[in-house]
Amino acid sequence: QVQLVESGGGLVQAGGSLTLSCEAAGNIFSINAMGWYRQSPGKQRELVATISNSGSTNYADSVKGRFTISRDNAKNTVYMQMQMNSLKPEDTAVYYCHVVRWGAEYWGQGTQVTVSS
Repeated sequence: QVQLVESGGGLVQAGGSLTLSCEAAGNIFSINAMGWYRQSPGKQRELVATISNSGSTNYADSVKGRFTISRDNAKNTVYMQMQMNSLKPEDTAVYYCHVVRWGAEYWGQGTQVTVSS
């Protein structure tokens, strides 16, 4: 099992910045990809950004150039962050940390990001 704890959401004005963090603990060995997804009311959950074991990153077109995902593999924990700059009202959503390990998917509890115009 992998336990995921997210933090860093909140309310920010358009143009502002937030940093989301996700701490992965438990059976962290052989974690493959990690990433962030988001879901707005009435919409499907969508991919925001991913980062592989090798550090390769992938971003949704809507956040390219504004969001930066990073990862730090510590001894017993894996930390993932996403720096979000130039936030827009359309970035408002619940953001979920996501981990894939040996084909199994794990999700965090979600953290709310609200961007006011």
